[in-house]
Amino acid sequence: MIGNLLQPELIELIRQRNFSQLRAILSEFSAPDLAEILTDLSPDDEAVLLRILPHDLAADVFEYLAVEDQEKMLHALGTEQVARILNDLPPDDRTALLEELPAAATQKLLNLLSPAERKVAADLLGYPKNSIGRRMTPEFVAIQQSWTVAEVFEHLRRVGRDRESLNQLYVVDDKGRLVNWVRLRNLVVAEPGTPVLELFEPQLVTLHAADDQETAVATFRKYDLTVIPVIDTKEKLVGVVTVDDVLDVLEHETTEDIQKMGGMEALDAPYLRIGLMHMIKKRAGWLSVLFISEMFTATAMGYFQGEIEKAAVLSMFVPLILSSGGNSGSQATSLIIRAMAVRDVALKDWFKVLRREIVTGLALGLVLASIVLMRIFLWPNREKLYSKHYALVALTVAFSVVGIVLWGSVVGAMLPILMRRLKFDPAVCSAPFVATLVDVTGIVIYFNVAFMLLKGTLL
Repeated sequence: MIGNLLQPELIELIRQRNFSQLRAILSEFSAPDLAEILTDLSPDDEAVLLRILPHDLAADVFEYLAVEDQEKMLHALGTEQVARILNDLPPDDRTALLEELPAAATQKLLNLLSPAERKVAADLLGYPKNSIGRRMTPEFVAIQQSWTVAEVFEHLRRVGRDRESLNQLYVVDDKGRLVNWVRLRNLVVAEPGTPVLELFEPQLVTLHAADDQETAVATFRKYDLTVIPVIDTKEKLVGVVTVDDVLDVLEHETTEDIQKMGGMEALDAPYLRIGLMHMIKKRAGWLSVLFISEMFTATAMGYFQGEIEKAAVLSMFVPLILSSGGNSGSQATSLIIRAMAVRDVALKDWFKVLRREIVTGLALGLVLASIVLMRIFLWPNREKLYSKHYALVALTVAFSVVGIVLWGSVVGAMLPILMRRLKFDPAVCSAPFVATLVDVTGIVIYFNVAFMLLKGTLL
């Protein structure tokens, strides 16, 4: 919104090279607002505005830009400006940018860093992709367990300005291993001579650098923390993860799951920024798989062509039958995938889920069956529309709906759990995929029920 209002004025000032006026306008906004303003401009215009900002503010603004915008800015800025921004970026945000770039570009940017920052960047990139190690920052405050409160404050005066978070101070032994942590609030109200040992917190929550990012999301949610220390295999404190980084991870993971559940590959960029051909490629693969799968539905109907010819009335209810099974399966899939994502359901709960979906599927099937029974029995001219055996037709459709909704609910719930057991992402069990699978089996259930109930009458 802000960018849209200012865009014409900013572009005109850039064309006039009126940098003093530009600087005066931009100085009125915070870093997040400036990032929003820059996002609405072309990369070249963004680069102009970023160059006229103070160095520290430029780095803050760059941090708030999306990774795709950051990449474009790197190409538009000069080498000196890029080096300055990269050196000022928080290590975790810099890692998020570097890991998205090609290896050659990453190496080029690493060479622009100072020796100290280059070592930090290389260490973080050395952790596995999607691990906590790539999202942590080494900018924490560590204190010795043998210190007093006075010694802690003396240490903070020396190093505190360069640290991201001071609310929690981490206590380590002489080998750098994490012992416990203390709150800054408790240090402030304590007497200067109080030993740090007396201020230890009762609970120590940690993450391991090799843990996956979803573990961090679950840990933050469970313990309601804003910062969590990260340790290595030797219990040595190597960094901290802050809640803002976890929120970024959560947004990315949620977006990816929703896109997969919609029956497509996850996009690599925001919808309006991804290339048209890339978008088609991402969507065409799964769409082709679903299209081919639906061909089996046509094959199944061809197998029962004889029954359809004898009792054409059955074909009237095919869309109803297929939609009821597909919809129930899609519902179950969406619920279970989300429940697994937020750790409400684990693999060991599979039997509870199965039992629950059997009961739910039966109940839902009976609700829909009652609707279709009323539809047929109360419809005017029912004998003309559904034949004189309309009562048997009604029972056929009703029993089929119950069976198909039950089957769809069970398949939709069990398939994500099976995928997780096989070490695949449950989100690939997209709702369209489950609906397609249930369509094929739904045809088989429907016509087998019809053959049993209508044999000797319509069949």
